[in-house]
Amino acid sequence: MENTEQLSPLRIHPTVRALSSALRGKRENVHGFNRGNGDRVFPEPEKLWFKESSAKNLRNRDFLSPTTMLNTLYADGQVPPAVMSRVLSLRGSGVLPVAGGEVMGEGLRLRVDRAAAFRAVLVGGTTEYLKPSHQREGCVVLNCPVLHPKPNTPTPDTLSLGQLRTVLLADHMGALLRRQGFTVLYCPTLPEDSDIIAFLRALGIAWPTSPANWTNEEREEKIHKALENSPYRERGTERGRRTSGGGGRKAEEGENEGALRINLKRVFQEEGLLGYDPSLGTCTVHRDSISHLAQLDLSTADCTVAMVTVLHVTSCQDEFRQQQIAMLWRASGEAHTQKHLVCGPVKTPGSNLTAAQYLQLRRGQMKEASEVKYGDQVEGQTWDDIIKVMTSATVRFELLSTVHTSPVTLDVQREGSVSTKGPRGGVFVMYNCARLHTLFESYERGVEKGLYPEIPEGSKLDFSALKEEGEWLLLFNYLIPFAELLDQSGEALDCEGGGARANIKTEQICKFLVSLSKDFSSYYNRVHVLGEPLPHLFNQMFCRLYLLRALRELYHSALETLNLPPIRQL
Repeated sequence: MENTEQLSPLRIHPTVRALSSALRGKRENVHGFNRGNGDRVFPEPEKLWFKESSAKNLRNRDFLSPTTMLNTLYADGQVPPAVMSRVLSLRGSGVLPVAGGEVMGEGLRLRVDRAAAFRAVLVGGTTEYLKPSHQREGCVVLNCPVLHPKPNTPTPDTLSLGQLRTVLLADHMGALLRRQGFTVLYCPTLPEDSDIIAFLRALGIAWPTSPANWTNEEREEKIHKALENSPYRERGTERGRRTSGGGGRKAEEGENEGALRINLKRVFQEEGLLGYDPSLGTCTVHRDSISHLAQLDLSTADCTVAMVTVLHVTSCQDEFRQQQIAMLWRASGEAHTQKHLVCGPVKTPGSNLTAAQYLQLRRGQMKEASEVKYGDQVEGQTWDDIIKVMTSATVRFELLSTVHTSPVTLDVQREGSVSTKGPRGGVFVMYNCARLHTLFESYERGVEKGLYPEIPEGSKLDFSALKEEGEWLLLFNYLIPFAELLDQSGEALDCEGGGARANIKTEQICKFLVSLSKDFSSYYNRVHVLGEPLPHLFNQMFCRLYLLRALRELYHSALETLNLPPIRQL
């Protein structure tokens, strides 16, 4: 008989909260009690329990409440029988089923009913595990300053690797936020026949375009007039520090009398905006600033919801300049929430490649590595498409796997190569995704030959057959937590305050996929999934196929946030 309480998707955070509540009991509202040597301070509920993730610890426990935590709740860390009973009988929406627990030297160890968890996830369908826990509303405009004309539209040959990193990050953030329900728009629009658009498409980036002869003059005039009438405009001869709205921190002391100047420091001080550079002073407005603001105005005009957030994705070298633009826009009367996602530099010791040269290098290395491994079969449109996707994956993982504020150091020596095996980066991830497709193709061929029956309904399988430690690790560390991982970027964007910078863990999807691929590869190399065609072995084989089919869908879902299509053959 199915447990109706398990209809809701299993989640890690609701389980931890429920376990904490069960362990604390009525102490939830108690701040402390006298213990002879002073008041005892109880820990926060989310700190009472920890989810295990290492293969070593998962052999004997899934959740742990450390002894130090137990000692803050109970004398000598002795958990009362009634409390232990409450913990072990825990049930609830989204809560993983508990199989048992015991107090050992390291604390209270809990073990999940793994067969029940496998059944809940794999039989109930994995759809709810591959999307955010809940959908959000609102519009996010992703502004990529490096793509704005200054005064000319950038080209692949003028784009630096640090600037390319900001474009890839904006593309990744857009896919993530769209998955969470946000309406996502990009700024600026680019000429449809430009070299930069062709370059971005080669990387799988679909950036908005406009006709080559299109102009935005009407909005530029509107923005200029709004700044002329701004309460933050400074008139007459100014003797204070002035910074050029055309870029940089340069002080402009000899401006002519007719220049339009805005006091940016007054803007963020009087409007209570935190985190802006205190050296922002009086800014002289130039044409490229007006053009930039007019593009932002155009992008936000398409937002049909009340809540609009503009996320400026910029390099650390251009952060000051982008803060100027943000405050100029505010001074023009625009009140949308603005955040800055700042990228660290990209370093290439011994070389100074442009974005175009870097892509060409990686594409050549990918083709060479494929030819070494697969020989003469590497030819034709199919392999061209594979090499294109694998090159894009290599570039994205190299530039997005690091915390966005930290520098990235690349090895771009031409004699190097892109490994198709090493447990790192995009090639390794795509290779393991392809292995899953190959596995199911092999199974289907076995069915056609009469070796294996069709996969039965999950309700007819006994999932207690999944006893290999790698199987639980794949479910517990990847399939179950993925939805909560997707939630995090939207939650970070929702946070009020915190200054001008956005604090988003943009590297997590790449790291998740690399870690998943390492653990899947280890499992796949160790376990023979398609065993002998013997009836007594079919139950375990089918349980494993259910798990790996869910894993294949997980790969597709995670790669979609990087705008990478799965590779089905390698």
